Amino acid sequence: MKLHMHVLIALGLGIKRNWHIFFGLIAGVIVGIFLQAHQNPIIMGLLTVIGQLFIRLIQMIVIPLVISAIVIGITSVGDNKQLGKFGSKMIIYYGIITVAAVTIGAVLALVFKPGLGAAHYIAQGTAANIQHTVASTIHAQQGQLLQMFLNLVPKNPLDAIAHGDMVQIIVFTLIFAVALAKVGDVNRPLVSFFESVFAATMKVTDWIMYLAAPGVFALTALAVSSFGADIFICISKYLMVLALGFSIQLFVVYPLFLKVFSKVPVLMLYAAIAEAMMVAFGTASSSATLPLTIACCEKRGISHKVSSFVLPLGATLNMDGTALLQVVAVIFLMQAYGVPVSLLMVVQIALLAIVASSTSAGIPGAGLITIALVLNNLGLSPEQLVAGFAFLFTIERVTDMMRTLINVTSDAVVAAAIADNENEINYDLLTNPAAYNEII
Repeated sequence: MKLHMHVLIALGLGIKRNWHIFFGLIAGVIVGIFLQAHQNPIIMGLLTVIGQLFIRLIQMIVIPLVISAIVIGITSVGDNKQLGKFGSKMIIYYGIITVAAVTIGAVLALVFKPGLGAAHYIAQGTAANIQHTVASTIHAQQGQLLQMFLNLVPKNPLDAIAHGDMVQIIVFTLIFAVALAKVGDVNRPLVSFFESVFAATMKVTDWIMYLAAPGVFALTALAVSSFGADIFICISKYLMVLALGFSIQLFVVYPLFLKVFSKVPVLMLYAAIAEAMMVAFGTASSSATLPLTIACCEKRGISHKVSSFVLPLGATLNMDGTALLQVVAVIFLMQAYGVPVSLLMVVQIALLAIVASSTSAGIPGAGLITIALVLNNLGLSPEQLVAGFAFLFTIERVTDMMRTLINVTSDAVVAAAIADNENEINYDLLTNPAAYNEII
């Protein structure tokens, strides 16, 4: 299928699935311009309630989503018969790619400083409060490395959940999930419970994303009414930083990775998975794209043994595009609120972004949902950063489509590298596009 047809399919899928989001964005701009000229306290109050409700719904789902995702991911790896053969390489390869992603995101955000353009849109009093909160949190962490290490382990997991201490929750869940993976089939009732929790939280998240249209409408209208339409000039720098980071990951990191760890030709691999890449862009959902990703890989040379193991786990645990987005987004917010970003803070943000991205559901909007985990370590919540989140949500759909394309491509890249290492790849199929059967 010709490239222009892939692009048309991607655009068609994107518009069909996300028309309500785009409509909410456009309507929010129009209403915001009107309210800027004709202030109406009742309408402004209603929009504030809708925007705050959307953000609260996002915060509500984070903890059950993170816990269930970690348990399912680790127990599925621990139980899988291919763990010894493929598992260690998969973890190492995904780790290398994700570290590269967060490094690129951090460097670009610090060099281009996209948040500085948004700083004058933030109320001085709000910015001062945020600066004080972050400074207090960072000061409490300094000089207490041993205590910080001890505080990673919760005395009472239920208390950590009640107070929303995401780091302690993740540490406990990791330990508990590894134990579940080691006890054998006796874990099935509890694992089944968490599978049900994960399925339910994904459904709730899907519902929240259906409410994204009024949420984006309200946040956009409030932002435009407060700051004017030139807010999009401000946010365009953030979008360009993300686009540059994603491009480096796609056209530099993955080709280098394949060259170092395999002999898979990157251009042929990209041609083989072109349909999956375009559908990922159009749907903004790596989970929805997974069947197509598997079909592309298996029909074009990568064995079922590798594809069936690596790709489903990658769709759950490997989210390097999401990690890159979260690092840039958090640094953007810190710059917008005038919070000094130290090297230690950048490292903390990067490490937490890796953890947060791996617990992110493979559905639209999940990247911004789990950003709460990263902010929590700085003493903040999305609710405190309503103005900043209004910026991010105005272009959330566009960034979501881009980061999903990266996530899906990286899954296929790692699968191809492992298949090459284990002689589980048919190069006659992979390097012969004329033999490809059309997938879509």
